[in-house]
Formats: sequence, C-alpha cells, structure tokens
Amino acid sequence: MPDVYKQSFKQNYSNNIELSIFNCGLERCAPGHTWGPGIRDHYLIHLVLSGKGTFQLNGRTWELAPGDLFLVQPNQLNTYAADAQQPWEYCWIGFNGVYAHKLVSLLPFSDAEPVHHTSDPEGIRRAMENVYLSRGMQPENETAMVGYLYLFIAALMRERSERRPHAAVSSNQYVLNAIKFIQFNYSHDISIDDVAKSVGVSRSHLYRVFMTNVGKSPIDYLTEYRINEACKLLRAGSLSIAEVAISVGFFDQFYFSRVFKRAKGVPPSRYAAQQQEPPCAPDGPSAPTP
Repeated sequence: MPDVYKQSFKQNYSNNIELSIFNCGLERCAPGHTWGPGIRDHYLIHLVLSGKGTFQLNGRTWELAPGDLFLVQPNQLNTYAADAQQPWEYCWIGFNGVYAHKLVSLLPFSDAEPVHHTSDPEGIRRAMENVYLSRGMQPENETAMVGYLYLFIAALMRERSERRPHAAVSSNQYVLNAIKFIQFNYSHDISIDDVAKSVGVSRSHLYRVFMTNVGKSPIDYLTEYRINEACKLLRAGSLSIAEVAISVGFFDQFYFSRVFKRAKGVPPSRYAAQQQEPPCAPDGPSAPTP
C-alpha cells in the first residue's frame, strides 16, 4: 500500500468576507481512517483521487471511488471513512463567506444528492491543487487562492449546466437579463440590438416580452434608465451638462438635452439649477414670535 501522507494549509485570518478559504490540502488516508460523526462551520468539498471510502449524511451512505466529489455544508452531521482494504486518497477545499451559499447553490450538489461524479477528474484535480499551491499568509497569497477557488467553482458550475437539460427560458427571465445588461452597460454606446444579443433573442422578440412584462419598449426603458441616472449626477452638481451626457451614454450633448427635456419637462441646465435653489418660504403670515 502507498505511504500515508497529509499536506494541508489552514487560513487563520481572512480579509475577504465575500469568499474566503478556510483550509485546503491533499491526503492519503490510513485504512479505515474516519472523520466524524461531526459538523463543520464551513463548506467543504472533497475529490476522491484514488482508492475507496464512504460518506454518510442524513441517514444515507454513499460508496465513493475516484472522480467522486462530496459536499459537506455547515452544521450537517456527517461521517466519512476510508476503505479498510483500498483506503482513499483525496484533496479538499474548505471555504466560507457571504457569497458561499449562493455559489454552492449553483453547483451539481443538493441536500438529497451531496455526491457528484466529475466528467473531468484531472481538470478538477488541477483546479483544486492550484488553490493549495497558492497558499501563504500574505495578501497576495489569499487573493490568488480565492481566485483559483472561483475557477474551481466555475468548473463545477459548467458540469452542472452540461448535466441538466436546458429548460425553456421564461419571457420574464429574458426581461430580467436584459435589464441587468442595461444596468451594467447604459453608460456605453449600446443599442437595443446589443441588448437583444446579450440575452439570446431577436430584437422583435425582446420588444414583445418587454411590452408584456414592463409595459414599455426596450428603447424606452434604456432611455428612461439613462435619464434617471443623469438626474442623480445633475443633483450632485459636480459635472457639466456635457460630462453628464457622456457619463450616461449620450455622446451628443444637444440630443441629450432634447431627450432630457422631453422626459422631465425642463432642460438639464434648468433641472440642475432647480436643485440648487433654496426652498420657497411658506405662503401667509409668519408665526408670531413668542
């Protein structure tokens, strides 16, 4: 039997609250080596590299072999053990953070099925090992480890999407995706053709789903969004009209002024001036001085 070994790294402090490494490593276990039953306070994913073992969760037991991954979520009572005859070798990554739950929900695991057999064991192994190889206590090490963790998670996301049949996208989802594209790109020189292409539909279909779900056309929504963002900048009072126009995706100041006046009833210069005017005194006699 190959020699038993364990190589691990534990992060004692993290500057990254969105997603952070708790620990990572590689291990070839002794025959029958067992962890648990116990719980973790973080997410933990193992990849079986060789040998065999078992994973127990929620009263069920899975027999695992090379290429299998298993997920442990926080506060789940679980046990895993190496086979007595062919003990496993595995690598693992433990992580946590504000984004962890959302990211894990997009992986090919579920509460009912916490085990997934990867279609690319070597690629997944390299992705996990890259996290370990980037280990260290300096900020640049932590940044590299989290970066490789994102790539590992992305690889598992792809496996999930490839494994599941593509469901029909609802018209509401097309609208939501289009709105997200607009919100991230309104300041650039984008057209409705660009918006439609970003969500994978024709311009005419995008028009129909917008009218059904939003009650206005995509171009009207884009224009309204740009004008509302321009209002925020004008109220701040730190930019010229030309600078505001460019900042919200209008590269012709005079056209911007015409569109703004049509939407708000006053030209942008007057709108900006109104934000600086002191409030009017109330009508009628002033209250007597006590």
